[in-house]
Amino acid sequence: MKRILITGAGSYIGTSVEGYLKGQKNYKIDTLDVKNDNWKTYAFFNYDVVFHVAGIAHAETGKLLQGKKKKYYDVNTKLALEVAKKAKSAGVEQFILMSSMIVYGESGKIGCKKVITEDTEPKPSSVYGNSKWLADKGVRELGDKNFKVVVLRPPMIYGKNSKGNYPLLSKLARWVVLFPDINNERSMLYIENLCEFVKLMIDSEEEGIFFPQNKEYVKTSDLVKTIAEKNNHKVHTTKVFNQGIFCVAKCSRRLGKIMNKIFGNMVYEKSMSEYKGIDYQVCNLEQSIERTEGK
Repeated sequence: MKRILITGAGSYIGTSVEGYLKGQKNYKIDTLDVKNDNWKTYAFFNYDVVFHVAGIAHAETGKLLQGKKKKYYDVNTKLALEVAKKAKSAGVEQFILMSSMIVYGESGKIGCKKVITEDTEPKPSSVYGNSKWLADKGVRELGDKNFKVVVLRPPMIYGKNSKGNYPLLSKLARWVVLFPDINNERSMLYIENLCEFVKLMIDSEEEGIFFPQNKEYVKTSDLVKTIAEKNNHKVHTTKVFNQGIFCVAKCSRRLGKIMNKIFGNMVYEKSMSEYKGIDYQVCNLEQSIERTEGK
């Protein structure tokens, strides 16, 4: 029986992993709210694994006030390190941290490939990315033979009731009739595929850095069409807007960042995401969209 503590009660990922593991044998799951300092008096010695998912999500727009910057570092960096240190001192055997693909910087520009390989050095380009990177490095420094540290650097995570960019794209897909057809590739990760990967990490008593992703790369226009179809809506893709989008991306820094988020490129080289020949991707892309969009 693996005793697992999820720090980040109520979070999308934490709740999803909790539900996924509770549906199977051999796991005892507890969750802990770490929004205030009360967690510091909680006993960690009862657990084999601490899965740390608490954090502030990527929501930067324009310049950040100093207080907002500090909050990113307080929550994403300082809190993660404090939880990891408490886990280690309590004799917890494995610590799993949710890091992010964002440690490699923002998306590649429209028309420019960005493929992350095992030789790619992290180079965060935002306060959010840097706060995740400092936690990523810091918890790994705590690892030893008695305290195994797993760092997960997933791409964009999506699924039913997820937050972030996917639900915005889903809303768009349900009412637009025309959508730009721009060739791009993005790595994504469906929530159930992540849950299965976390299970593998726990069962294998793993340590190290891992890059879980779906088997398929995603083209934004194809994703929009698939989402629309699952909602009984028809979207036509066209290249008529492409030249204008390329011009906007080059001429406007603010709009360019938005265009690059939608139509830019950023993928993990696929072999990085393999794990001992085990198929942890329980859903392919179309199945995952169907489950995400299902009523």
